[in-house]
Amino acid sequence: MISGELRRYLRDNNSIRVSRSVKDLAYKVIQCKERITKQTGKEPSIEQIAKELETTPEDVAYSLDAIQSPVSLQEPVYNDGKDNLYVMDQVRDEKNSDEKWAENLTIIQSMKKLNDKEKEIIIRRFFDGRTQMEVAEEIGISQAQVSRLEKNAINHIRRLFK
Repeated sequence: MISGELRRYLRDNNSIRVSRSVKDLAYKVIQCKERITKQTGKEPSIEQIAKELETTPEDVAYSLDAIQSPVSLQEPVYNDGKDNLYVMDQVRDEKNSDEKWAENLTIIQSMKKLNDKEKEIIIRRFFDGRTQMEVAEEIGISQAQVSRLEKNAINHIRRLFK
């Protein structure tokens, strides 16, 4: 009874809760992987393991991910004596930073305030990278009108940012 309670404690008191069935599948996957590796001399694919255990490859991958211990973003992964390299430095996403996210939300909200023609011109000019002449031809208006509408739209967006 005590050993059962100890197993339950160790199973249930992790930093991330994972269902028992997922953990059980993960341990079966590990055993199956080791067995196939011993038999064939090479590591099996997820598809082979899934076929052997009569489950889906997605479930196999999910179960293996679920039993991984979480890692702190502040954990050092390299130290050259002067500077540490942290996990956070390796997973940082420059393209989708918090600042860009807030900027994009503001731009999206600003775009909603434009009329349809201004919105179409801004999208084609700045998001699709077209010239004023190309936009004029596509929409069927003159380049001067595109320039005027673009200027009005930009001024409208600027007023919303202030």
